[in-house]
Amino acid sequence: MAVRRMLSTISLTSQVRRTLLAGIAGLTIASSAVLAQDLRGTKSISLQTTDGTLIRVGAVTFVPAVDGGYTFTVQIDSKVFTDHFLSMKEFKCLGGAPELMCWVPYPYRSGTTITEKDFAWLEHSLLFMFKRPSDFGAKLWNGVYFQLSRTSTGLLGKPQAVDLNQISAPPSDLAVPPFKPGLRDDYPQGSRWIRSMSIE
Repeated sequence: MAVRRMLSTISLTSQVRRTLLAGIAGLTIASSAVLAQDLRGTKSISLQTTDGTLIRVGAVTFVPAVDGGYTFTVQIDSKVFTDHFLSMKEFKCLGGAPELMCWVPYPYRSGTTITEKDFAWLEHSLLFMFKRPSDFGAKLWNGVYFQLSRTSTGLLGKPQAVDLNQISAPPSDLAVPPFKPGLRDDYPQGSRWIRSMSIE
C-alpha cells in the first residue's frame, strides 16, 4: 500500500504505473513462493559451531500428511558421535572442548507430525545436553532445545536452555509436547559451542 501511495504522487502515465505495480506484485508473490517451498523429501540435520564449522549429524524425511502438515522420521548418524558413559548411561556426544554436546533421545511415545507453524515434536526429537570438561557425569539441567523457525531453504534452530529433568517421568498427556515456551530460555549469543541447527 505504501508503494502504491508513493507511485500515485509521481507523475507517471497510467500504463507505466500499472506496469510498475504488476512488477512489484510479482516480486511479492515470488518471494512468498520461495518461503512457502514445502519441506517434502529428505533433509540434512547439521549443527553449526561457534567457529562456523558445520557438522552433519543425521537426516529427517518429511512426507506430506493427508490432513495437512508433514509426518517426519529422524535418522541420527551414530558414526559422527562418540560414546560417553555418563551417570550410568551411554550418550552419543560431539566435541569435548569447550564442551561436549550429547544427543538425548526423547524417552516416551511422541508425535511424528508437524505443521508449517508448529515444529514441537520435531524439536523434541532433537534434544541435546551439554557437558563442560570440569563437570562430573551428566547434568540433565544443562539441556539444549533447538527452537525451529522456517527459512527459504528449510528450518533453522536456535538453542534454548531446558531442564531435561522435566521428562525424567512421563508427562501427564503423552499427546502434548512437554517443553512449552515457558519452560525454555534463550541462551546468550555465543554461550554454547553449538550456536545453531539447520535442517535443509
